[in-house]
Amino acid sequence: MMKVLNNLKNNKSGASAAEYALIVAVLGGFVVGGASLFGQSLTDTMAQTGGALEGESDATFESKAATK
Repeated sequence: MMKVLNNLKNNKSGASAAEYALIVAVLGGFVVGGASLFGQSLTDTMAQTGGALEGESDATFESKAATK
């Protein structure tokens, strides 16, 4: 990918706006795809962590209430 970008940069014949728009669109697609994949993974991890913390806090509260 870097080789293609360097070739475009060094090409003195003049690049059209359409070529630059195509590069931006492809890179934008990768960013959106990566963010959506990472976002779902992060959501799942946070939900698991929240459930574990909630269960631990309930158990701690119940054990302290039973000792009083």
